[in-house]
Amino acid sequence: MAVLGSLIQEYNSSNMRYCINCCIHLLPNDLHRQCFRCRGPRHNNQKCPVCKGESKIPLYTDSKQMKLLAVLEVRTDHSESWNGFFCLRKGKLCSLIFGLIIMTLVMASYILTGAKHGLLLIPSPFHYGAFTSNPSLMDNESLSDMKDHYQPSKMNISYVKDYPSIKLIIDTITSKIEFTTRQRPDLEELRKQEPHMFSVIPNKFLPNSKNPCWYEEYRGNTTTDPYATNSYALYSKRFRTIFDYLRKVFWNHLYHYKDKHYRLRCLPHFYIIGQPKCGTTDLYDRLRLHPDVRFSAIKEPHWWTRKRFGIIRLRDGFHDRYPVEDYLDLFDLAAHQIQGVLQSEAAKERGKTNNIIIGEASASTMWDNNAWIFFYDNSTEGEPPFLIQDFIHAFQPNAKLIIMLRDPVERLYSDYLYFASANKSVEDFHEKVAESLQLFENCMLDYSLRACVYNNTLNNAMPVRLQVGLYVVYLLDWLTVFDKDQILVLRLEDHASNVKYTMHMVFQFLNLGPLSEKQEALITKSPASNTRRPEDRSLGPMLPTTKAILRDFYRPFNTKLAQVLFDDAFLWKRT
Repeated sequence: MAVLGSLIQEYNSSNMRYCINCCIHLLPNDLHRQCFRCRGPRHNNQKCPVCKGESKIPLYTDSKQMKLLAVLEVRTDHSESWNGFFCLRKGKLCSLIFGLIIMTLVMASYILTGAKHGLLLIPSPFHYGAFTSNPSLMDNESLSDMKDHYQPSKMNISYVKDYPSIKLIIDTITSKIEFTTRQRPDLEELRKQEPHMFSVIPNKFLPNSKNPCWYEEYRGNTTTDPYATNSYALYSKRFRTIFDYLRKVFWNHLYHYKDKHYRLRCLPHFYIIGQPKCGTTDLYDRLRLHPDVRFSAIKEPHWWTRKRFGIIRLRDGFHDRYPVEDYLDLFDLAAHQIQGVLQSEAAKERGKTNNIIIGEASASTMWDNNAWIFFYDNSTEGEPPFLIQDFIHAFQPNAKLIIMLRDPVERLYSDYLYFASANKSVEDFHEKVAESLQLFENCMLDYSLRACVYNNTLNNAMPVRLQVGLYVVYLLDWLTVFDKDQILVLRLEDHASNVKYTMHMVFQFLNLGPLSEKQEALITKSPASNTRRPEDRSLGPMLPTTKAILRDFYRPFNTKLAQVLFDDAFLWKRT
């Protein structure tokens, strides 16, 4: 104790003071006072309510003379005290805050995942999920996944509770449904909107071809690359091989007349216009096996609906618009064959019609008019003044259209499985359906059915593409410009059960010639295209509650569709 007393006297005049209760670092006096236990040189352990009862001796040290701090503590009472808890060191305080943050995140994760999987003690009345961006760039379809929805599904009791509440939403939507006839724009209005397109495509075509074809003067020379600026070749690596081949054979297929060069340009004779996930890929793969059928260089150019507006991927916004010349380039392979037939026949027999027909199979053509709002602003009450079919009809009033449909309930589930990138489950699908229905209801409260169906903002906000299954809305709009006998509507269910029958319907519709038994077998007995992926099959069918909800939602639209087509099969009652 004598030594300790001498130490205290030696450093009593120091300008730094440290409390052995809380300080382990040498701190300036002004910072040391910030410690809630240390109140400066006048701090009295006997009077301080925190320090009272402790026999601790503070040491005064000179920080200028000492490199290391040695803290001596003399305790007269060795019993443990809770007072140390209130004087946490800085590191301990940070650890406590970090621990609280981790605990908060864990609790938030429990709440979110618990609500999703029905694990909460008090479940949410609606199992709404978060907004997700819409997929949709290549609308591919499935055929053999038809049988998946017949498999048994486990009942999730928590989702059964959703049905009454969501049924009220559907009832509200149903009460607002009104099928109205749209105002068809006149030709001059269309010309004002797309003057370049009308300057390139003539209003008369070659008489001895089933396709809308014409000769266009080519002003380049042998060193000129005719596809140098083609946007399909520039933006997609998988199309470059096709264009490399076209470059090699391009000059050989020019028509030379009076020191000028002409290239044959063609538009399709028929279009497979929809719908996605309804079997159009399988129909396309079978049709292109027919010896008289040719398609565009790529299955789905999406030019009428997206590329001509500069949409490459919906999530990436707008790019430079693809001119109509880029679209016409996609039919050069078919045009070369047609030109060869025309020239050979012209030498033998004048006026004989070429039998080759060209098709195009973008499954977005029937329904996707999302870009109109950015280009056509003279709309009435949110409805688009111009639709895709208006322009197609302006150039090709005799075009033929093929539509493949399926039960819209199963189509939506197949669409979800194909485009969803992660966390796919029947529960997640249920949540996205519920959220999409509520969004659609909100739109229907303020706008017409057509305005909501073609609403770009709504369509991008809905986690699943409910609107694609409203077939009759789109079909009625196509029937405002095309005659009914120009449109063939098929069901995927019929195609899956009897491929030969549906293909014969298509051949007859397109006026294709008869086939040999070998050719017909090749077309009708080929394996189905674009079937459901194994990992998606493992998820099984949707929840029964989800199916019941979607049945109620689509019922009035299916009823109207069956009336328009005079076919109750489009009610999809059996499925």
